[in-house]
Amino acid sequence: MLSLTAEQVDRLRERLQQIGFTYDAVADRLGPTAHAALGRNETTPGLRATTDGSPVSTLTRLWLLQAPVLSDDADRALPGLVDPLCIAGVLDRSDELVRARVDLRPYAEDGRDWWLVSDLTPGLDGGDARIGPDHVLGVSSASTSLAQLTVRQPVERALDLGTGCGVQSMHLSRHVADVVATDVNDRALAMARLNAALNQVDLDVRRGSLYDPVRAGEQFDLVVTNPPFVISPGTGERLVYRDSGLPGDEMMRRVVTGGAPLLAPGGRLQVLGNWMHCDGEPWEERVGSWLRGTGCDAWVVQREVLDVAEYVELWLKDAGLHGAVDYQNRYDTWLAWFEQQQVAGIGFGWLNLRRTDRGEPAVRLEEWPFEVAQPLGPEVAGRERRTDWLARTSDADLLAARLVRPDHVRQETYGQPGATDPEQVVLRQQAGMRRARQVDTALGGLVGACDGELMLGQIVDALATLLGAAAQDGQAVRLEEVRELVADGILEVPAISG
Repeated sequence: MLSLTAEQVDRLRERLQQIGFTYDAVADRLGPTAHAALGRNETTPGLRATTDGSPVSTLTRLWLLQAPVLSDDADRALPGLVDPLCIAGVLDRSDELVRARVDLRPYAEDGRDWWLVSDLTPGLDGGDARIGPDHVLGVSSASTSLAQLTVRQPVERALDLGTGCGVQSMHLSRHVADVVATDVNDRALAMARLNAALNQVDLDVRRGSLYDPVRAGEQFDLVVTNPPFVISPGTGERLVYRDSGLPGDEMMRRVVTGGAPLLAPGGRLQVLGNWMHCDGEPWEERVGSWLRGTGCDAWVVQREVLDVAEYVELWLKDAGLHGAVDYQNRYDTWLAWFEQQQVAGIGFGWLNLRRTDRGEPAVRLEEWPFEVAQPLGPEVAGRERRTDWLARTSDADLLAARLVRPDHVRQETYGQPGATDPEQVVLRQQAGMRRARQVDTALGGLVGACDGELMLGQIVDALATLLGAAAQDGQAVRLEEVRELVADGILEVPAISG
């Protein structure tokens, strides 16, 4: 399956480079209208935009648009490679036409171009959207979200758990010396190996479930995973890329509790996934229980919550079952299972764990369904630095610090026109989490005065003088609020903000 010789892979790479089959070139050839339509699984505008017979147009039609191309056109685009690709199961030639059996498309990040082999996108132009149990996804919204969340600091060793076709491994290869990629799907492992060879990435590919492929004594500076987290009754055909076969959100629990012991000192575990909202149990308690005893600081963000009906509809449609004969029966069975488990909703979000071995790890679980600024990896790293600084900083040291308001923080005031004082003061970030925090006039004035010139204590004293003795009585509360502003990045410490 997908077996190309090293020489054939080299020739394929060289040809794709020679003709400029890159993400930008394909986007330019399609144009904004056809490119956007393809994002909606519609190919007609793209077919109209790729009729010039050039190699880039031919390969775009062949793979991205899943259209048959003339054998002569395919041979001109891929001289001497069409037959080997047919033998390997990448292409198929019949009746003077060449068709794609799997997808091969360009992918890019910050000027770095890759090519990724995965299974064909189902359901183009309203066609059959059903997929096989060993289907291998290409680049998806979940994989790009995880890639944007990942901290991109240079480290020695990383684990891409549930690699699929290897999207995360491609990203990791840019800042990690040794990358291990695992999966239970043999088809996914074959594609990951082919993608590693095609992109000249040194990848240690291993087969196995969860952390079984990790060898005794191995530790990692970074573990990233978008595991098969879909919560279902487990009836019907299992789709390996999304269905773990474990009950409820047990897969997520095992990813967290099993991953933390594999982290090297300072190592990170970054996870995307789902968790259950059960009657009588706040989601923070459920997910928080996974974190206890890990020795890790943790920042967990719930991005959205779906009711059970929305959730079932989402994943039945994802499997291409909408409109199928047994659709309603599957729907009813899934809802009945949720009712039995007392599940009221499903949360989606991310977990960031970092091994700190503190006596009291810093743990924050929050809900933030609003827009964030991508990539978010720098904000994850920034929050870690600020958390470390706050943990070792006493109130006396905090008062002696010279804090700075970042340029991206803006103050908004609300009230009646002409009023002397605003009714509301809001501090809003234009970067990172894009938080908005309502503050009183005093705290707004404190943030405004933090330009690195004065110590915090001097600003607090000046505000106490300006606003009266009552402000001084609230100094302890004010310092706690200042700590929250630092934790969230609304105030920064210049020495740690790099």
